[in-house]
Parts: sequence; structure tokens; C-alpha cells
Amino acid sequence: MDALYPRLLVTRFAECFDFYRAVLPALAGATLIKGTPEGPYANWDVEDQAVLVLFDRSAMAATLGTAGLPARPAAPAQDSAMLVFRVDDVDKALAHCLDHGGTLAAPATDRPEWGPNLRSAHLRDPEGHLIELQSY
Repeated sequence: MDALYPRLLVTRFAECFDFYRAVLPALAGATLIKGTPEGPYANWDVEDQAVLVLFDRSAMAATLGTAGLPARPAAPAQDSAMLVFRVDDVDKALAHCLDHGGTLAAPATDRPEWGPNLRSAHLRDPEGHLIELQSY
């Protein structure tokens, strides 16, 4: 049984699929188990444990009967969730993510106030989900 099964609901499925297909092997050693860019579902695992699942937002809305509601707040808002990946080299991992469609949110920075030798960077996937890369 998976201890945690993170699932991102996305509207730009193909772009997100391509992004995570390119970065998850390097960031987490994850392997694509199921899915194609056409969607509506894809999952990546490490040793039979879920690392990330993408699911088409409209498919979930149809299931829940919420298709008539807005997909996102109309105005910019603070983030409500974040994916965090511990990596060996934050700068290298950040460059890899940006090369594959990620958008920089905060550059790689040493953050001793968060922990000894901690370095982090923040970016967004093609759908805008916040991702933290960290090493310590």
C-alpha cells in the first residue's frame, strides 16, 4: 500500500506529462508506469510506490459534478500546496527542470535558517504547481 499517493489535477495535461516525464527520473528516480500525453491519467513510481500521478482536471470535475465551477481563483493567490524533491545538486536539478518547461519562482539559495547546509530553489511546473528542490 502506498503511504502517500500525490495526484495533481491539471488542465494542461500534455505539457505537464512531458515536463514530469523529463524531470521525475532525474529528481526522484521515478519510472513512468502508466499513461500517455493524451491523458487523462499517468503515474510514476519508485519501487512500486507512487511518486506522482497526473489526472485531467475536467475528468475529476465530471466525476464530482463540479464542472460548472471555476478551475482556479480569478485573482492571483498564495500557493496552497507544494511538491518537494530532495536532490544532490539543487542548481543542476533546477537547470534540468527549467530546460524542460519549468518556470523559475525563486533562484537557488543557501538557507541556513531552514537547516544546516540547506540549499533550495523554487519553480513551477507548466500548470503552475509550486515545486521545491532542496539539498542538505
